[in-house]
Amino acid sequence: MTSRVLAVLLALAPLPVLADAPAADGCAATLPADARMIYDAARPNVKPGANVEDELKAAARPLVMGGKLSRSEARPAAEAAGKCLVMLTR
Repeated sequence: MTSRVLAVLLALAPLPVLADAPAADGCAATLPADARMIYDAARPNVKPGANVEDELKAAARPLVMGGKLSRSEARPAAEAAGKCLVMLTR
């Protein structure tokens, strides 16, 4: 009886969403330097279910304020980095 209950509970338990970290890192390897800088800053905070846009803004803002990127450079770089980071949320 207990083995049946355990089997049912395991079957009903939500399975963890596995992010595709190797694909995301492979994608990042092809990014231009500015986009890679944003990717590297945002990556530790991007987990399955994360809002990539929010994480990109949080990562890019200090880079712009610190003079490492201009505002005009940050937008296209963040868009490129976002295409790789979204792979971590799957």
